[in-house]
Amino acid sequence: MTRRTDTHPDLTRPEVGAPFFSTWRVGTPERQKQAVEAIAGTWERRPWPAAGLLGYHVYAGHDGSTLLHYSQWRNEQAYDAFVKTHRQERNDEIDTAVPGIERLRLDRYRHYRSGTRDDHDTRVPGCIVIVDVEFEGPDPDRQRAWVDAVFEALDSEPNPHPGGIAAHFHLSTDGTRVLNYAEWETAQHHIDALAKPGEGVGSGSALWERVQNWPGLKGSTVDRYDHALGLVPD
Repeated sequence: MTRRTDTHPDLTRPEVGAPFFSTWRVGTPERQKQAVEAIAGTWERRPWPAAGLLGYHVYAGHDGSTLLHYSQWRNEQAYDAFVKTHRQERNDEIDTAVPGIERLRLDRYRHYRSGTRDDHDTRVPGCIVIVDVEFEGPDPDRQRAWVDAVFEALDSEPNPHPGGIAAHFHLSTDGTRVLNYAEWETAQHHIDALAKPGEGVGSGSALWERVQNWPGLKGSTVDRYDHALGLVPD
């Protein structure tokens, strides 16, 4: 069966061979809540759909309009089989409960690197920050090199912000994007860090300038989310 959980996912889980991220636009905070409950009800009324799905999590955007979906698959074949047999009926039920959902995009990723300040950190994230970086054209070597440069810049920071917990970098399988799933203690910690470059987000150092002006870097977005729903097999 399907069980609801408040526990945040483990982004470094070794069995996850195909992490997927997708975004829906629902329009208002009220519709965010309605959509989350519709997803929960739709899934809880059905058996867990596939042994190859290890977990499914939904996050409410602080913009009051979007939902982020993160699913942990053993491999892409398991996801493709789910699409053929289970996804449409679930989406149809959700759309009946909350008409007008815009499904903006779904991207396939591979986990590349994670960084934590303390391997024994037990803090529970109060805010998830998604940094979505797009490059001009596919280049897997460039994806990896850029992430490695970010870690080099982070390691050089003399005063990392205390609110940061972990950062988990993923590379899109089409070679064009990098997604950082960053865990923060609270949204205010992240807001404060952005207001004071050099405290864990990016100072004016040469290493950070290199990251921000990487050849082929097309653009990036930064969005904050709250963990709204976790679904796992029972």
